[in-house]
Amino acid sequence: MRLTEQQVRSLYGQDVQDRSGAKIGSVAQVWADAAGEATWVSVKTGVMGHREQMAPLQAARMQPDGPLQVPYDKATVRSAPAVETGTDQPLSVDQLTQLYQHYQLGEQAERPPQRMPGAPEVTRSEERLRVGTESEPAGTARLNKRVVTENVQTSVPVEHDEVTVVHEPVSEADRSAARAEIGEEQREMELRAERPVVGKEQVPVERVRLTKDEIVEEQPVNAQVRRELVDADVPERARRNR
Repeated sequence: MRLTEQQVRSLYGQDVQDRSGAKIGSVAQVWADAAGEATWVSVKTGVMGHREQMAPLQAARMQPDGPLQVPYDKATVRSAPAVETGTDQPLSVDQLTQLYQHYQLGEQAERPPQRMPGAPEVTRSEERLRVGTESEPAGTARLNKRVVTENVQTSVPVEHDEVTVVHEPVSEADRSAARAEIGEEQREMELRAERPVVGKEQVPVERVRLTKDEIVEEQPVNAQVRRELVDADVPERARRNR
C-alpha cells in the first residue's frame, strides 16, 4: 500500500482493525523501506507492558477518515513479534525474518526497514481552578443562664385607723342619767394599721432555645493558575499562511 506523506502522518494514533472489523489497537510507530515507502507499523494493543506488536502495511486498507484495516485476525497480530515502545532503532534482519515467517509473506526485503520519525509535536498544558468547599468548625453557640438582681417599684393600698375627737353637748334628757363626778378617768380604743409585706415566688416566664439555619452565599475566590503558550519558529520561506 503506497501512502502519501499526509497519509503517513495520519497513521500515528489511528485505530487498527482486523479483517473482521474488530479493533486490535492503535498505530504507535511507522517503518519505511529503503525507498522511503511505509511498510510496517507497530500496534499499541493496550496490554500491560512496554512492547508493541508489528503489522505489515502490505495489503492493508486505509479507510477514508477511518481506521487502518489489516488482512489478518486479531490473534495473529497480537501474537506477532514486537518491538520496545518508543524505540528509534531500525528492524534487524532477524526481526524482519521472524515477521515474514509470522505473517507468511513472500520475498523478504534486502534492507531492514527504518523507523519513520513522527511529526514533531508538543503538548500544551494549563492549570485549571477547581473550587470546592469543606466544612470546618466556626465556633460554638451556647445558652448561659445567670442571675441578676434588679429593683422593682410598685405600690399597694394599706389601711390604718385614724382617730377623730368629737365633742357633743349633753342634752337635758340625758343629764339626769349621766354621772357628774369630777376626777381623773381614762378610756382606750384599739387602733389598727396595715403595712406592706413583701413575699417572693418563682414562676416560669419563657423558654429560650437555639436554632440554626444554613445560609448559602457567594464568596469570591482569587488564585493564580499557569498555562503554557507554544510559539513556532518557522523560517519565512517555509511558512504556510492560513
